[in-house]
Amino acid sequence: MKPIHVICAVIGGAIAGATVGLLLAPEKGEDTRKNIIKILKDKGICLKKNKLEELVDEIEDQIENHI
Repeated sequence: MKPIHVICAVIGGAIAGATVGLLLAPEKGEDTRKNIIKILKDKGICLKKNKLEELVDEIEDQIENHI
């Protein structure tokens, strides 16, 4: 297989994956982030804003990967 075919396949797969992810997402990312922050605060998890945002990003990524 030629390298250009591999590159085209990777780019095509990334575009297809992003499209499917956008079409099947249950909520907007901003809404998901707000829900995660609310749940963490309700559980008594208090972190600095930037650490909380990093944690939310990581959780959001994990959720998106399992959907």
